[in-house]
Amino acid sequence: MAMEKRPGTTLVIIGHGSTTNPDSSEPNHRLADAIRERGIFDQILCCFWKEEPSMREVMHSVSSPEVYIVPNFISEGYFTQTVIPRELELEGPLTRRNGKTIRYCEPVGNHPSMTEVLLKRARETAPGVPTKETSLLIVGHGTNLNDNSAKAAKTQVRLLSNLDLYAEVLPTYMEESPLISDWATMTSQRHVVVIPFFISDGLHSYQDIPVLLGIREEVGPAASQSEVFQSNPHHLQGKELYYGSAIGTDPMMADVILDQVKAFDEALDQSMVLN
Repeated sequence: MAMEKRPGTTLVIIGHGSTTNPDSSEPNHRLADAIRERGIFDQILCCFWKEEPSMREVMHSVSSPEVYIVPNFISEGYFTQTVIPRELELEGPLTRRNGKTIRYCEPVGNHPSMTEVLLKRARETAPGVPTKETSLLIVGHGTNLNDNSAKAAKTQVRLLSNLDLYAEVLPTYMEESPLISDWATMTSQRHVVVIPFFISDGLHSYQDIPVLLGIREEVGPAASQSEVFQSNPHHLQGKELYYGSAIGTDPMMADVILDQVKAFDEALDQSMVLN
């Protein structure tokens, strides 16, 4: 169902950004443009942690009394729980300040509709390949310092597995077990589809993971100059490997952002009923 117009409302999409990767902020701007075309909000702004405009600057550009903040991040973690609230001086999910009501939504990766985006990306990455003869791998970052990215990937793997479309759906990571470098031994099927569970085609998806998969022997160029996503399938270790680009680059992510806005309102309405 299409979202109704929300006069007097601004949507702010927050991304990580990068000082080294020119492709990092592109998905945020592209999604902002796509949502802007729908005419739902009076104003749509992007801001970043590592690029301009910064989070501290963006609120000065907000012209509406009602504001929704949506973190374009895969999971809850240090940035969504600490950095963003600090930089925007948020008091919690709901902040009222200087005549504005600021609603802080959950990150996009937390929403159940991400499952449909992953499924679409997997199908587009390996068109015509029988899913019942395919192993689907969802690649998260994984780290011993913060397990939230791993948790988000595991949640999506569970949801995808419940659909019973693929022979198997497995979580795998760059920095913790099961490691993506072991993809060939962990999969039971000849067809293997690998989808990076990242927002942008950054250093991980176009440089690190292709090396770990064996697609490349050394780090390649930026995603905007790379053919790593267009050369499927890769014939490796007796299998056919299909490698997709980062999930956050899919146009359906615009709907996920709007889904988080709706989810915030529904949760607020529910809490008011309970109280």
